[in-house]
Amino acid sequence: MELTREMYEQYVAILHKELVPALGCTEPIAIAYAAALARKTLGTEAQELVAACSGNVVKNAMGVTVPNSGGMKGIGAAAALGAIGGDADKVLEVLTGIGEAEQAKTRTFLDSGACRWEVIPNSPGLHIIIRMSAQGHSALVEIRGTHTNVIRVEKDGEVLLTKDFDVNNVKKGLRYDLLSLDGILAFADQVDLKDVQDVLDQQIQCNSAISDEGLTNSYGAQVGKTLLECYENDLRTRAKARAAAGSDARMNGCDLPVVINSGSGNQGLTVSLPVMEYAKDWGCSHEELLRALTVSNLIALYIKFGIGVLSAYCGAVSAACGSGAAIAYLHKDSRQVIEDTIVNTLGNVSGIICDGAKASCAAKIASSVDAAIMGYQMALKGRVFPFGEGLVQKNADKLIQVIGKVGKDGMRETDVCVLDIMSQTVQSQKEPVTV
Repeated sequence: MELTREMYEQYVAILHKELVPALGCTEPIAIAYAAALARKTLGTEAQELVAACSGNVVKNAMGVTVPNSGGMKGIGAAAALGAIGGDADKVLEVLTGIGEAEQAKTRTFLDSGACRWEVIPNSPGLHIIIRMSAQGHSALVEIRGTHTNVIRVEKDGEVLLTKDFDVNNVKKGLRYDLLSLDGILAFADQVDLKDVQDVLDQQIQCNSAISDEGLTNSYGAQVGKTLLECYENDLRTRAKARAAAGSDARMNGCDLPVVINSGSGNQGLTVSLPVMEYAKDWGCSHEELLRALTVSNLIALYIKFGIGVLSAYCGAVSAACGSGAAIAYLHKDSRQVIEDTIVNTLGNVSGIICDGAKASCAAKIASSVDAAIMGYQMALKGRVFPFGEGLVQKNADKLIQVIGKVGKDGMRETDVCVLDIMSQTVQSQKEPVTV
């Protein structure tokens, strides 16, 4: 297809906007970023702090280890650590450089009961409000829609920053509606690599490093290690293990950054590491790898845009689908094989639920990558799930639209149910809501 100048420029801008480094799971890191910005606005250490979060943020921040925290988990830990030692200027790497002194102060602050969190009722998607006070002064920071989209900053009730927010258009200024399978493939073929190489090389470097860390040391449930220890050491297993190991480390407090996709480090790992493993095994050039990563990242972003930033639909599925398509592209297979790989993947594992960020995300990544590779192998043999069966549509673009509707609208009640169950579990364990 003809790639217009607008499409080219938008695809480049989308990649630069989305492929950014983040230290730790992005929901608690967004909380820490908001708290660090509120502390900067307040101008002094907080004596009281309240972190109000949407249900989706609570779900993803409740059970994950905060990096550089000394093993602390949860919303209160993220908010307190960001307020005490975070550097707001580093944005999603806000907790870089935190040491034992800040960790000790955070524990004392949490133990005092001066930090608590609450759920923002009836607020879908990503929404965080940090309120803090000290010595008769107060500060407020509100983030909504995406992890770094600050829409309101106040000090002592005076509005220092405000901007409109449209829940139906959280990524203003970028034309995600221009994404299509043919457009993505044309862009990958034609892009001048100097326009995207910096973000893709950073993704390769960062995500490889944390995967190495996950395979070298013991993090979480050690899904990546388990795959290599218990299954045949073939290419398919290594592709799954590399991605899972990165998540093992990331979900369990590793202080290495990940280049994210769709606002998620786990999705960033899933779109990149399997493709990199296949490129290495097949002896592909660096240019071939970069073009394949362009496909993987953009396919994942295309699928996830319709679903929304946070949903009950597990993003490992959309990210693995991107990887499967990119592996086919890397192998120089036909457009039909690439399309059939997408259909086979989405027709298989769509519906894996997101029940928050935690150790089992690594296993969901492994399962999704396995499904994508199987979908690719089926496509190579001319086998594809037919139109009219289940959600399968006439082509990949229409199926992606349907998956977006299911993930965004159909699974909304699932999201509420999952959060309710998780909240009851926390209460049954007698964990205080303040930490």
